[in-house]
Amino acid sequence: MPEPTDIAAFWAGSRTQRPQLPEVLVEAWAFGATPAHADELLDLVLRGVKTGTASSLWDYEATGDPVPQPGEFSIILDGAGVPRAVIETTDVRIVSFDRVDAAHAYAEGEDDRSLDSWREVHERYWREHSENPRGFEPDMPVICERFRLLLPVAVASQPPARLVQSSRITASPRKNRIL
Repeated sequence: MPEPTDIAAFWAGSRTQRPQLPEVLVEAWAFGATPAHADELLDLVLRGVKTGTASSLWDYEATGDPVPQPGEFSIILDGAGVPRAVIETTDVRIVSFDRVDAAHAYAEGEDDRSLDSWREVHERYWREHSENPRGFEPDMPVICERFRLLLPVAVASQPPARLVQSSRITASPRKNRIL
């Protein structure tokens, strides 16, 4: 877990580079359920490949976290909890799992970027890591979030690294958050 002073210093440095960022310290969180997964997904973000994520609305309701909103900024942490990036949420839609579209699956940037792959890894993720007693259902509400990387500036977009399909989780819910 990073020290709050590290996050505050990162935010202050980010505001120096982008003075239009708000003065108030924003939420800091990591993608995924494990440190290795957080690092893999962060790499996709930093390369400009990953511009979307999905979360279970039921998890947000269970934890009492507010649903992301367009225009919000977030500090993204690596697997060790070190602040590494700033993103801005650009779009949020809530749809049922079975209505998530191929464009959103592609924006998440993972595996082969197909909708079939997206469904497989997200179903597995919510069955294994859900923060609510309902877990996974085919018609569960999913928060489909799009974002843009503000800092650091993305390196030239390269083809996504193919995440190995195994028992390891490769979904990307927006969790593991700290303030």
